[in-house]
Amino acid sequence: MIKLFVGLGNPGAEYEATRHNAGFWWVDELARELKVNLAYDRGYHGQVARASVHGQVVWLLKPQTFMNLSGKSVVALARFYKIAPQEMLVVHDELDVVPGQAKLKFGGSHAGHNGLRDIHAQLGTGDYWRLRLGIGHPGVKSEVIDWVLKKPLAEQRGAIEECIDRTLKAVPALLAGETEKATLIVHTHKAPRPKPPRPQED
Repeated sequence: MIKLFVGLGNPGAEYEATRHNAGFWWVDELARELKVNLAYDRGYHGQVARASVHGQVVWLLKPQTFMNLSGKSVVALARFYKIAPQEMLVVHDELDVVPGQAKLKFGGSHAGHNGLRDIHAQLGTGDYWRLRLGIGHPGVKSEVIDWVLKKPLAEQRGAIEECIDRTLKAVPALLAGETEKATLIVHTHKAPRPKPPRPQED
């Protein structure tokens, strides 16, 4: 049963539309669906929203610490509300998955992702759920940093947004603790229909 949904990204307008902020995009859409507003809370070093779904309290969090200090924000909220690692889902960008696809998994290594690396370190465990949103790989390791900190092409952005819409359908199953059902929803990928990207500000 997921009680805390965390989206990873970097704060600031210059990062808002970059690939590394895919986790932020997902949580923003979840907040719209749940009709709640994320607001900055200094105590948790992030933008936070509280929702009630069928009587169950659910927390949404976007750390505002910059990616490589994400754990500071996650741990502050999780410890205060006594949310166990296995009750949290961390949504993040994933280089090794193509745009339009996603992977849901529990536990494992941080695989070099700086946000996950810090969450691992702060929690003292990797035993939490992750939703990996595909952003694709530039093909050359030396170009990865530049890749994640740039805006995706319009076609890629559209595929990522379609993926976000699809994977949000797994939220009721995640809230109910039906992880096999949630995994099936996330991993069932149909050929994406072309979808125009949402308007972006330069």
